[in-house]
Amino acid sequence: MEASWPPPGGTLRAKAVGQEQMLEPRGPRPVAIDRATIIAVAALVAASAVAWMALVTYEPPMGFLGFTAGWSLMMAAMMLPSIAPLWLLSRGSRVGMAAGYLAVWSVVGMVPYVAMERAMGLTVPVVLGVAGVYELSPLKSACLRRCRNPATFLMDHYRSGAVRLGVEHGIWCLGCCVGLMAVLVLAASMQLVWAIMIAAAVFVQKALPHGEVSARLIGIGLLVAAAVVALT
Repeated sequence: MEASWPPPGGTLRAKAVGQEQMLEPRGPRPVAIDRATIIAVAALVAASAVAWMALVTYEPPMGFLGFTAGWSLMMAAMMLPSIAPLWLLSRGSRVGMAAGYLAVWSVVGMVPYVAMERAMGLTVPVVLGVAGVYELSPLKSACLRRCRNPATFLMDHYRSGAVRLGVEHGIWCLGCCVGLMAVLVLAASMQLVWAIMIAAAVFVQKALPHGEVSARLIGIGLLVAAAVVALT
């Protein structure tokens, strides 16, 4: 008499395991959030909130230093939330990384200061149109991919210290957001409402799913807005 394989006991166990697997809920399992992650997120949100509150009440004195202080506050308020993915994955000094990141945006503040002081004669439709084209450009897409993949970015820059890491990420972020910042400075005169809208757009593009799609939609929207403003 030939022996059956698998034996009856093994068959019953296999069926039981199969039934248990069928009863398990499908889809991704919930990820446990540890205390350190909660503290890191809370710190980033708090820093951005403090910057927003300071920005609302800030009355900049005349001159370059007053403008730079206001610009740095605005960049801290607008841009800090967008580095959340890199902030959470980083195991170095997060404060140092944020300092290096904001240093890039503070230095860039010299450009809008000169532009506003010299009252550059670019019309609003031109600014909106150029920004829309940039949002749809390959350069924008390349910079956005680097900003949206913090794990890859950390692996590529694993030798960088915290401050240098922030500077390097800030440079890529500048390439990602230069079109939107041009709209903020040259078309919206750095109005607070526009700063809030652009900050939301940056966060969606860099930190949420389908950021590339949102960038293309924003680019198309800017081109449409440019045409509407030019014709009215």
